[in-house]
Amino acid sequence: MNERLLRRSICPLPSRRFPAAVWTAVGADSSETPDRFDSLEPTVLDARISEAVNRQLAHLSDEALVALAARSEQSALAELYDRYGRTAYGLALRVLRDQALAEDAVQEAFLAVWRTASRFMPERGKASSWILTLVHRRAVDAVRREQRRRADSLELAAEPSVEGVDEDAFLRLQRERVQAALRHLPDAQREALELAYYGGFTQSELAERLGQPLGTIKSRMFGGLARMRELLGEPGTETSWMPTT
Repeated sequence: MNERLLRRSICPLPSRRFPAAVWTAVGADSSETPDRFDSLEPTVLDARISEAVNRQLAHLSDEALVALAARSEQSALAELYDRYGRTAYGLALRVLRDQALAEDAVQEAFLAVWRTASRFMPERGKASSWILTLVHRRAVDAVRREQRRRADSLELAAEPSVEGVDEDAFLRLQRERVQAALRHLPDAQREALELAYYGGFTQSELAERLGQPLGTIKSRMFGGLARMRELLGEPGTETSWMPTT
């Protein structure tokens, strides 16, 4: 499927309107995309969803909606977007600091929800945590793409002196060094640090979102930060990165 089907159709604060680009990507006719789900023509609905389920859709748990999405029920995906579209956008915007890129990240994440719903395992955590983790990963992927694009256009033989370099350029360089160091960490450590650093989550919030004990999260972060200190050659990395409990 061509990912360029994704269009910037989510407003800065997503409304009840489910993104037309996502409907297009999952196979629905974008010209029939409604302002609200309950105004859809019957032919748009999957025949397997009964009228009774439609009336009760808003009362279903997130996990039940993911299970329906795994059975290709588009209405379940729309309901999940209604519940988490705004939160997802806010998270992506915190990471990317760019409205258009944040919108794209949210659309890509909800497409990932649609495509991978069958692999969601409720015993490993909440559906909401799973969805927001997908959003965060797409946002971080976008950051990495931007950094690679900039790196490809620059040939830096060595890190330039701070003297004579404007503040924005220095901060960009620092972010690129951090991202390069993060790529050398094990996946579990990198995920915990990225959620804390870019998403602003506390250790307790990370434990809940990742479905892991608080002690495990602390261990991952301390191990990752120790390795970051080695890679960056900067003492005090642990205290500057460590979120509150």
